[in-house]
Amino acid sequence: MNRRTAVLLSAAIVVAGILGSFAHAWWSGGHETVAEAAASRLPDDVPAFYRNGGKHLAHFAVDPDRWKNREMGFLRREEEGNHFLDVEDLDEKKLPGTHRYDGLKMIYTELKKEPNKVGMLPYAIMEYYEKLVVGFYDYRKAPTNTSIPMKCLVHGGTLAHYTGDAAMPLHTTRDYDGLKQADGTTKQKGIHAKIDGFPEKNKITPDEVCRGLEAKKIDDVWAHVNKFIEESHTHIPKCYAFDAAGEFDKPTAESRAFILARVRAGAQLTLDLWYTAWLRSEKLPNHW
Repeated sequence: MNRRTAVLLSAAIVVAGILGSFAHAWWSGGHETVAEAAASRLPDDVPAFYRNGGKHLAHFAVDPDRWKNREMGFLRREEEGNHFLDVEDLDEKKLPGTHRYDGLKMIYTELKKEPNKVGMLPYAIMEYYEKLVVGFYDYRKAPTNTSIPMKCLVHGGTLAHYTGDAAMPLHTTRDYDGLKQADGTTKQKGIHAKIDGFPEKNKITPDEVCRGLEAKKIDDVWAHVNKFIEESHTHIPKCYAFDAAGEFDKPTAESRAFILARVRAGAQLTLDLWYTAWLRSEKLPNHW
């Protein structure tokens, strides 16, 4: 390999690494913080293995980003759309509240767009919420089966990743890493990574995040999740305003409070979905 080729290859690797980082909602520490904070506030009627499983849930909460490893061609492609929903690309339409395949059909046929570029985040949340419901049902039926707690923690941790993604405003917009300008340039490129790393770099802790959170039962999970994403979308201008003022590079009390509030929102959604899954599992019909 000559020197020019080596330099070009090195540059490509660096660029690929940077672009790959934009797909994350929080760095791994941020996702772990959301999961640990939510676990610490679970009510006593939730099984002890789950209430005490914060460290396990935190580990599993990072798995969806591990699944986007560039070497995993099939898995990465299947996973990439699960982490976001570009609200503007829905053209003011509502995703069908049935299942992922109806959503794929709508985006392909009605919107004439690529689903993995529009995003499938609400479906990822619903699917892992329902997997957790099934796992909790199995625990109710066979509480001494030691395999069941493991799968509940895996499903719940994975769910916590996607709920954390939903709380990060730039995972709800096509302007996820800068604002496109009329001349084709991008203003404020790099903002995504700044917000991703903020909780970890600025030592936002589970104890700080969980303070005052209380679990609430959700009556209509699909509607609640979509309303949460829409609300998260409203914070995009504030993200860009803080970045333009340099307050992510050099945090202020206001910018730190803003990010803390988003992490707390993710922890609250996670807590509520976990608790609702436990309650719903009590009346789930038999699998077969």
